[in-house]
Amino acid sequence: MTSVDFSHKTVEMIDVVKKFGDFTANDRISLTVHRGEVHALLGENGAGKTTLMNCLYGLYRPTEGVIRVNGEDVVISDPNVAIGHGIGMVHQHFKLVEPFTVAENIVLGREPTKTLGRLDMAEAERQVAEISERYGLSVDPQALIQDISVGSQQRVEILKALYRGAEILILDEPTAVLTPSEIKELITIIDNLTSEGKSIIIITHKLHEIKLVADYCTIIRRGTFIDRVEVAKVSEQELAAKMVGRDVSFSVSKSEVVQGDRALTVDNLVVRDNRGIAAVNGLDLQLYHSEILGIAGVDGNGQSQLVEALMGLRQVESGRILLKDHDITHATPRQIIGDHHICSIPEDRQKRGLVLEFDVAENLILETYMRPPFSRRGVLDNGEIYRFADHCAETFDIRPRNTGLQAKSLSGGNQQKVIIAREVSNNPDILVASQPTRGLDVGAIEYVHKALIEQRDNGKAVLLISFELDEIINVADRIAVIFEGRIIGILDGDEADENRIGLLMAGGSA
Repeated sequence: MTSVDFSHKTVEMIDVVKKFGDFTANDRISLTVHRGEVHALLGENGAGKTTLMNCLYGLYRPTEGVIRVNGEDVVISDPNVAIGHGIGMVHQHFKLVEPFTVAENIVLGREPTKTLGRLDMAEAERQVAEISERYGLSVDPQALIQDISVGSQQRVEILKALYRGAEILILDEPTAVLTPSEIKELITIIDNLTSEGKSIIIITHKLHEIKLVADYCTIIRRGTFIDRVEVAKVSEQELAAKMVGRDVSFSVSKSEVVQGDRALTVDNLVVRDNRGIAAVNGLDLQLYHSEILGIAGVDGNGQSQLVEALMGLRQVESGRILLKDHDITHATPRQIIGDHHICSIPEDRQKRGLVLEFDVAENLILETYMRPPFSRRGVLDNGEIYRFADHCAETFDIRPRNTGLQAKSLSGGNQQKVIIAREVSNNPDILVASQPTRGLDVGAIEYVHKALIEQRDNGKAVLLISFELDEIINVADRIAVIFEGRIIGILDGDEADENRIGLLMAGGSA
């Protein structure tokens, strides 16, 4: 906070309005950011945070309002103009060319050249190494994007902006896909950037991270300005209440239930990843009705491959998956969902959860469109489909309520709500929930946790995979810790704490 220069306003957005037809996404929102400041933009899913920043970055043109950069009124007609004014943006879903190297992605469009316009790749790699060392953003310039971690990909996106001269950096949900250690690294990177006078705007709804890193916070709700606060002077509870317009409970309330019959058995399972390495390597697990079994572990220890095997999306090399006593090891995804009543909330909502070009209503019946009441004799009943969709939008608070909109037009959090609405509405016997609250605000997280507990209270079996230890500890009845593709310890939820789980996650013994 000592790096903030209050005499220099780098960004001023004054009474900005952005409309899409009759829908007002931003309604006279004002925002001020100073040099060296970390400014959080806080709001619920669909509140208009990303829309406002897309106006600053030139992806949208404001319907009304004034934007000033370094004290001068500007018209930012496209991202190239924004870059020219020293504004860079790292999007929630990265914009990288996966088969290209780190250096090729960073210099793309501004490549150093030799004589006759030939690409100077050696110079590009030298410049990337220099800028990454300067800002403490460790990357291998020659590595392929498809081979590096999500945290490293984010560093590449930040380096892309810095390479183009960014003095104002917008980070959209920067911790949504990061592990705890990567989040700590990102906070260090932000400190390094602000110490050099960069201004950072973070779009988020993670309150504890705002408290860790931000100087000031602007709160918006349903497209309108609510407040601007000095972060050090407000509590997380106060921020949450301003964000959602009501008090939010940070504790998870659940009643005691009697564990039911065995629902699922995973026996000595071996599953290989895309590189042919055994990501799941002799894993044993039992899941029971009327329980939430949480799987805790550092990302990359086989969680994704386990879920893909359970849902029929990845081939099992050896071992068995038993539904009660019925072998479903090699069942197809349609059989698993339709015949065996196992549904999943996938960890990547855009790649695995939605057809982005389809509208919300169509996405809500992706798994049930072939059955009544949504179709009869092979003919879709659009009336029933949209009545069901409107009910889901109301019940799960999907915003905006127009279920005829394409899924890609929704905010990330509302896309997640569409998936959760679909899977819970399918009334599964077993629900596999992988990172179910990723990208959700505190109000929506509270709702999702209640939905998972309601499934468990109704006798369903819930498998919860999450990198959020607080979520695992608060929600799960039993906690299984995964390390290098095996379950190395199982704890009762009542006796688990972060230290014991963390020790197991590192491969130790509790």
